[in-house]
Amino acid sequence: MTDDIVTARPSNAAEVADLVRRAQHDSLPITIVAGGHGPWSHAPAPGMRIELADLSDVEIEGLALDGEDAVVHIGGGAVWGDVAAKLGADGLAISSGDTASVGVGGLTLGGGIGLMVRAWGLAADQLVGAQVVTASGGIVETSADENPDLFWALRGGGGNFGIVTRFDFLAHPVTGIAYGEYVITGDAGRVIRAARDVMRDAPRELTMTYMDVPPMDPSAPAGARISAVWAGDDVERFRQVMAPVADLDGVDAEYTTPAYRDILLEMPEPVEGAELPPCFIGGNGLFTRLDDELIDRLVAFRAAYPASVVFLRSLGGAFGEVPQASTAFPARTATWFVMAGAFDIPGVVDDDARAAIRADWERIEAGRLAEYGNFADTERPDAVPGMFTPEAHERLRAVKAQWDPQNVFRRNHNIPV
Repeated sequence: MTDDIVTARPSNAAEVADLVRRAQHDSLPITIVAGGHGPWSHAPAPGMRIELADLSDVEIEGLALDGEDAVVHIGGGAVWGDVAAKLGADGLAISSGDTASVGVGGLTLGGGIGLMVRAWGLAADQLVGAQVVTASGGIVETSADENPDLFWALRGGGGNFGIVTRFDFLAHPVTGIAYGEYVITGDAGRVIRAARDVMRDAPRELTMTYMDVPPMDPSAPAGARISAVWAGDDVERFRQVMAPVADLDGVDAEYTTPAYRDILLEMPEPVEGAELPPCFIGGNGLFTRLDDELIDRLVAFRAAYPASVVFLRSLGGAFGEVPQASTAFPARTATWFVMAGAFDIPGVVDDDARAAIRADWERIEAGRLAEYGNFADTERPDAVPGMFTPEAHERLRAVKAQWDPQNVFRRNHNIPV
């Protein structure tokens, strides 16, 4: 064993397989970087670091016919901003994450709650096949018909089962999208309730996101706002559906019809040698409903801690139509994703404040169905079962035993045999 870091940038699946065999021979732990958006990607770890950035091709299979989905092959190192730009030029889109620098690999393997999640489901729901380098250094194809158990595990089970060097998705025709920004200067609780009520009977074309962030967050403007994405070009219908939110006092609404790529957030590139951001005290959950008590707790949490974040995204629609057992992803009955937490700023947050933040978050999370692994940024082995249904967790362990019995791929939300 060595404390050195060996970095490699393969350009094809065969080279990835060679690197896995080499790491096995030399007893080197493996870290996979597919996009480099999350904190684990930038943390130094001894062993072999396999960066997939050169596997980033986006290829549309054949000619996409009007009104029909098209099969798209995407390299395991691609990022969603580049994918959205490429597909948008051909009038296509895939429901991805909301940030351009997010890797296709990490987001998809963890599920992928994107900006079109109600219209098209998770990123993983749009996956129809994949090429995978296994723990033994082999290369296999997987789909619903070929190695189906492995394919099932890839759709929400994380990076536990192999290195995906190519993803095969169904991309959807987009005649246009409508986008609404609703800046909130009034009663946030009242606005969230109105948004919740809209979403109860909203068409599946509509996905809504609420975010309230402090000035220190570089990924979005400070303050409270709702962003709403309508999967279609019927702007007038979109306005009508969103009117109960837009017409409230203390809400300033703006409507645009941008390209899908243009609504993805842009995160600054990490600066080499820069200090790591402060720790985050809080968490996330998939909730059956957004009731008044939960809303009140979220609003109170944000008010109590100035350096805190509250983030909500509507679910349902296509997301909820996928049978629970069809993928490894939990909580298909959830109608909202919720995240809340405060930054542990040295010199600002003391032990009493930390305890108060944790206690408030525990009261919020008490009603959740499951935790969403893609938004959990620390390795907590005891928490992993809570990211799946009990049945899915047991099945994932069986798939792990078949494809990675030595736990070669373990730097993730790990599912040991």
